[in-house]
Amino acid sequence: MGFKCGIIGLPNVGKSTLFNALTESNKAEAANYPFATIEPNVGRVAVPDERLSILRKIGKSEKIIPSYMDFVDIAGLVQGASKGEGLGNKFLGHIREVDAIAHVVRCFNDENITHISSNIDPISDIEIINTELELADIETLESKKLSLEKKGKQGDNEIKNQIIIVKKLIDNLNDNYSYKKNEFSEEENEFIKSLNLIKIKPMLYICNVDEESIQNGNKLSKKVIEYANKNNHNSVIVSASIEAQIAELENNNEKLELIKEMGLNDTTLTKVIKSGYNLLNLINYFTCGPKETRSWTIDKETTAPQAAGKIHTDFEKGFIRAETIAYNDFIKFNGETGSREAGKLRQEGKEYVVKDGDVMHFLFNV
Repeated sequence: MGFKCGIIGLPNVGKSTLFNALTESNKAEAANYPFATIEPNVGRVAVPDERLSILRKIGKSEKIIPSYMDFVDIAGLVQGASKGEGLGNKFLGHIREVDAIAHVVRCFNDENITHISSNIDPISDIEIINTELELADIETLESKKLSLEKKGKQGDNEIKNQIIIVKKLIDNLNDNYSYKKNEFSEEENEFIKSLNLIKIKPMLYICNVDEESIQNGNKLSKKVIEYANKNNHNSVIVSASIEAQIAELENNNEKLELIKEMGLNDTTLTKVIKSGYNLLNLINYFTCGPKETRSWTIDKETTAPQAAGKIHTDFEKGFIRAETIAYNDFIKFNGETGSREAGKLRQEGKEYVVKDGDVMHFLFNV
């Protein structure tokens, strides 16, 4: 399991340039006019995790198989998209299919790159898109309400409860409310999830700044960060132009050198993936053997049988137990044999909740 992150933003904010840099491709036509990206471009990238190479060395594995993340570059959005303006209908259709949203916001001035309005105002840009997403969700909910009301005439209590939930969501969206999972029961959240609403998807704001502002940001990016914090969203500062320069270099040492020169600790890819994992409550566990060292992406609350099922459904169906070693112990005691001798290899059962970095071997019987 990886996850799919949709990259959105108004035209000419650096969205496609960023996509090209993240995926080290030129799939998205980075052009200086609206709607250069008409169909979504999809790029699959390996999730950076230095633990894999360390595990491989200890396990003497033939190869590494990392986790992957899909980036989807979705067509530029304009005011009125919820009513079909610009490429609105296509945009809204594509964005419903992603797990999380990375909203690229223009936080730089450049007379050579046009903007949809006369001045650069990142909060106004954010609100244009948020309004369109809210209107699209309200339309979805109104349609669902009508459908449920027709069914509800038969007196089904479950249908009546769903109508109450839909009405509450409509009222909340009209009041610029953020969906909070803990305000609903597990069953109600499952119903809400089935509605496939856009505004309840986790949001990451990407402040695209000029090269001079990459380390500390600028006045424009600070506004976005304040806005994100106020609305319980994540934010990162990047420079799409710098990332494009890094992506053009073929030699990894040259890339690292340029990153150092720019005073950066992480690449944009690492920043975005870390934020994405945090947004979606994802972690990785590992399997390590002679053939391969492999990373598996799971939810934080995943139990051992469910984790086993990521490898093969038979592993979950016939789960017996999971031989588990914490990553730090695996490294400290130089692998499975040393960890076993040190008493660090644990036998975990069906109730065990997998932790980030666990090195696991599943025993099953089908």
